[in-house]
Amino acid sequence: MPEFWVASGHHLTRLDRAGRMLVTEELILAWLARPEVLPPIDACMAERALHKRLMSSPRAKVSEMELTALKDRDAQENWRFLLGLRDRLLAAGSIEEGYAQIIRDGVTLPAVFMAQLVQLILRNALDGCDDPQVLRAAECFFRPQRSHIKDDKLLMADEELVQLYEQEMHASPLTAMFSGGLDSLDVLGGGNEWTYWSRSDAHTMVLNFGGDPQARRGMAQALEAFIRHMLGLEVTITPQSRADDVDLRWFVGLDPAGTAIGNALWHGKPMPATLVGLFRMEVADTSRIRPELRGQPIWLILGLGADGAIRMKPQNLLTGLPLAEPALN
Repeated sequence: MPEFWVASGHHLTRLDRAGRMLVTEELILAWLARPEVLPPIDACMAERALHKRLMSSPRAKVSEMELTALKDRDAQENWRFLLGLRDRLLAAGSIEEGYAQIIRDGVTLPAVFMAQLVQLILRNALDGCDDPQVLRAAECFFRPQRSHIKDDKLLMADEELVQLYEQEMHASPLTAMFSGGLDSLDVLGGGNEWTYWSRSDAHTMVLNFGGDPQARRGMAQALEAFIRHMLGLEVTITPQSRADDVDLRWFVGLDPAGTAIGNALWHGKPMPATLVGLFRMEVADTSRIRPELRGQPIWLILGLGADGAIRMKPQNLLTGLPLAEPALN
C-alpha cells in the first residue's frame, strides 16, 4: 500500500487496542523540530537550553518560571501552547481523545497545531485508503483551499501554494507568466491519480470539486471516515447535485460560510455566501440519533468565504450532530 502524508508523523505513533494513536517520544521530537518551534538564531540562552533539554527528554516537566525566563514573549506563548498540547494529549491517553477534549473544552490553539492534530487523525482514519480522490479531498479538512474557476468549474487549490504563486507574481511577473501560474498545476483525475502518492506531502494537486463527481464522492467518503473514527458512527454520506426541496430540519456547516448559509436558509433568508457542496447524511443506527430526528436526513453544507477561500471546521461534526448522547462528555 503506498504511503501518504508522511509529514503528519503518523508513522511515529503507536496504536492502542482501539486503533487510536498514542503520543510517543518520537512524535514529540518531531514537533520540537518544526520550524515554528526551533529556537531562532537570535534566541536567548534560556530558550536554547529549554529546547536542548526537551530534545533529550521529550516528556520533561517545564515550570512556569522556566517559561517566564525566556526573553521573547512570543516565544513564551509558543512554548506554552506546545507544552500545553503535549501534556493534554499525554493525559488524555490518545491523540483522538485529546482532540475531542480540546474541542469540548473550547481550548484555543494556533491553527498550525490544530491542523497537525486533524491531519494525524485523518491519516489514522484513512490508513489503507488507496483512492487519491478521497485523500485529496481529505486535505481540505486541515489545509485551507483557494477557489479557482476554470471552464465554469470550481477548482480547489492549496491556499499556501496559491500564496507562493502570488508572491512569485509580485516578485517576478515575467517568470510567473512563463511558469503558467495556477493553470500549470495538475488537476487530479483523468488518469494522473497515480502521481498523487509521490507528492501527497507537497499538496500540489488541484481538486476538481465542481467538475468531477469523483472529487465530491471523495469528500463524502472522507467525511464518513472521520465520523466513523471519531464517533464510532456508521453513516452514509451522498453528495447532492441540486439543492431543491431540501428539508433543513437539521444541518451542520462544514465551514463558517456553510454555517451561515444553513442559518440563512433556516430563517428563510437569501444565502449570504456561495454554496459549494451539499451532502445528505444518513445514520445506520438510528438509536444514536435524537428521537424526533430519527429517519430524517442530516445535511452537511460547505460554502465559499468572501475571500474565495474554503476553511473547513471538522470539529463541527463532533459538536453539531443531533446525537442522543453527546459525543463530547
